[in-house]
Amino acid sequence: MYIGKATSLRDRVRSYFSTNLGYARSSAIVTMIEETGSISWQKTDSVLEALILEANLIKRHQPKYNTDEKDDKSYNYLVITKESPPAGGFPRVLVMRGRELFSSSLKTKNLKPKTIFGPYPHGQQLKEAMKIVRKIFPFRDRCTPYDIPRGVLLSNSHELDNKETRKARGVNCRPCFNRQIGLCPGVCSGEMSKGEYARTIRHIKMLFSGKIKTLKLALEREMRAEAKAERYEKAEELRRQIMALEHIRDVSLIKSDLPSTSSRIEAYDVAHTSGTETVAVMTVVNNGEPEKESYRKFKIKTAKNDDVGALKEVLSRRLVHDEWYLPRVFVVDGGTAQLRTATNVLKEAGIVIPVVAVVKNEFHKPERLIGDVNAIKNFGKEMLLANQEAHRFAITYHRVRRHRQML
Repeated sequence: MYIGKATSLRDRVRSYFSTNLGYARSSAIVTMIEETGSISWQKTDSVLEALILEANLIKRHQPKYNTDEKDDKSYNYLVITKESPPAGGFPRVLVMRGRELFSSSLKTKNLKPKTIFGPYPHGQQLKEAMKIVRKIFPFRDRCTPYDIPRGVLLSNSHELDNKETRKARGVNCRPCFNRQIGLCPGVCSGEMSKGEYARTIRHIKMLFSGKIKTLKLALEREMRAEAKAERYEKAEELRRQIMALEHIRDVSLIKSDLPSTSSRIEAYDVAHTSGTETVAVMTVVNNGEPEKESYRKFKIKTAKNDDVGALKEVLSRRLVHDEWYLPRVFVVDGGTAQLRTATNVLKEAGIVIPVVAVVKNEFHKPERLIGDVNAIKNFGKEMLLANQEAHRFAITYHRVRRHRQML
């Protein structure tokens, strides 16, 4: 029926049996609970392992209520590419949205997926996870194939570790920034052979296939072999990788989960003067209080004298940010047109969250709320506060932009 993960199983399960489930989540979730006969769980050693397990189980079982809430184009995937010369043998490791991965324009971007892991419902957590994984297994990501010199690709030696040796082998480029901070193994500077890099990619594949115990055993075998061959520096590197897998510090992944007690409300407003300096803002009210550090400003790029078009743009841009918590309710300033537009944007993104519009009178004062009835009943006061903050914030931002233009 549904597969999900949580750092607190108690809070997660309780959230599905709360009295306000209908408006806090969606009617589909209510139906899911009615159809559910039992609940089971599996404990993991880390949040990273839970993230990987969740994705593999979703891919294997295709649960009804996971796939109904978001389509493949809305999820995130981990992609290992197939590279053509001159980068053959040095695949990239990328996090991609389904809409990019499955688009017809993928070939024009010179991207050839070879191995795909996912879908991952929690995009920001996947990105945070890759930061952890990259510190353990440094890999190449978005650099272009032309950053890798021909001399490296013809070499199978792992001893290109100094300037003189690289120069002798025809490798003259300097290490990239990621190499300097230890996130790239140095394929651009000739410090890693195809064989060594293939081993790194194999380790990453094992990790994201959920074969963590097998990976640890493989690393231990490699460590013993390197020590036996008296390559002690390599053996020490493998030992550090084993220790890192056993003691993963994935606190950042825990922080990516929205607290179940949150009542985050997001409000949006658009401001302009006859189509000039069109801007939009997002304000946040959480548990009845403005959360000003979460306010955001947007300079509208497409719709200049079109409030509905501007709203569509700002919501589309907001949904790209997986690192921002999703709210309990989206609040827009306007009437039926704005309400319909916001609902359609969320639907296209595969997000099921209530939308409410604040209708104003001729004096631009709130007259009534339209949209999700349960949300209005339970969060009416918070929504009006968020809307008021959005109006104030948008006007202030617009005036600043106009002042700059005049200057």
